[in-house]
Amino acid sequence: MSAALAPTWSGGWRHGLSYGAPGFPLAFVALPLYVVLPNHYAAEFGVPLALLGAVLLGARLLDALVDPFIGRWADALLDESMAKAWAVVAGAAVVLALGFRGLFFPPVAQGHTTHLLIWCAALLAVTYLSYSVITVIHQAWGARLGGDEAQRARIVAWREGLALCGVLVASVLPSVAGLSITTVAFAIALAVGVLMLRGAPQPRVPLRVTLPSLSLPLQTPAFRRLLAIYLLNGIASAVPATLVLFFIRDRLQAPSHEPLFLASYFAAAALSIPVWVRIVGRFGLARSWLAGMLLAIAVFAWAAALGAGDVAAFTVVCVLSGVALGADLSLPAALLAGVIQTAGHSGRAEGAYFGWWNFATKLNLALAAGVALPALQWFGYAPGSQSVQALGALTIAYCVLPCVLKLGAAGLLWAQWIKGTP
Repeated sequence: MSAALAPTWSGGWRHGLSYGAPGFPLAFVALPLYVVLPNHYAAEFGVPLALLGAVLLGARLLDALVDPFIGRWADALLDESMAKAWAVVAGAAVVLALGFRGLFFPPVAQGHTTHLLIWCAALLAVTYLSYSVITVIHQAWGARLGGDEAQRARIVAWREGLALCGVLVASVLPSVAGLSITTVAFAIALAVGVLMLRGAPQPRVPLRVTLPSLSLPLQTPAFRRLLAIYLLNGIASAVPATLVLFFIRDRLQAPSHEPLFLASYFAAAALSIPVWVRIVGRFGLARSWLAGMLLAIAVFAWAAALGAGDVAAFTVVCVLSGVALGADLSLPAALLAGVIQTAGHSGRAEGAYFGWWNFATKLNLALAAGVALPALQWFGYAPGSQSVQALGALTIAYCVLPCVLKLGAAGLLWAQWIKGTP
């Protein structure tokens, strides 16, 4: 890395907290959007799963498609001025807070399914777009700080660790305080996070501004290999995230324990991140991520055997799968930062890379909603179903399918990244 691009990261907790702060509200909003919203529209407003799945698929695909363009724009902003990039983040935060509130409190009467779906689709597009702008700029900002594997892992760990704290609060607050207070709390947290980002370590602006090609990341072989692994692993994680509330309510018949399950899952993930950072120092990023994948496979295989009333066992499942989630959240992005450095694209193309990275993330979530929900309905499952066929379909979708997909991702990681050449 040239002297002109030398990062100002010291590794201290103040730098970590100021940079990672936006991760808290961004994750705070992500959980309700991706987990609570589908169940909310299906259970509260009676929207059919197939139609809801189609809307979610369309909105998430649209969101995913614009992310590479947002990434290229983010590079231009970061090249021009860190202050300008921060101002764009602040503006997008206002739009995000308003859109989030509107999604859960639509000005449409219950029973007007078509109007509800139109409102949901429009607000999802606005909310996803503003969320993506903030996320891509935030991720590119951190990647431009550079460093070795350990430092990259620490930078990502601050962002994702605070993100998990946000998810932890979001997993409990709607049940305890209601969605109205949750949306207000999110707006406040977002304002604080954006203000703290203004004082975060800043990578120096390059001496010459060269806007990268939108396809530059896809021309990098190591990025294509890493992206394929990330996609497969991401789908494996997105399917159970979409279906977890259905599994808790209908398979386990334990809706009153939702806060316990979600809180234990995300708390374990947050607490495990420092452990994963230490593991990386000994075994490296790729082998540590592989260990997380194998742990998740073992845990979901066990979950397939659970049934009504297995609250204690599923709590253990949540804790162990949360530990595996800590690896998924903190290690792949650190690997990506290393790919950018090795390719010689540091300081000029981080936004482009993370634009495609977030495209993959959104594609995973889109496929999870657009395929899993209609498939469940086709196999006879609907919220509240207790037939053997319906619960069997739910268990296969929630437990077995993720195991198969993660096993494929683990195989690719071993063959193409650990045993082979990145």
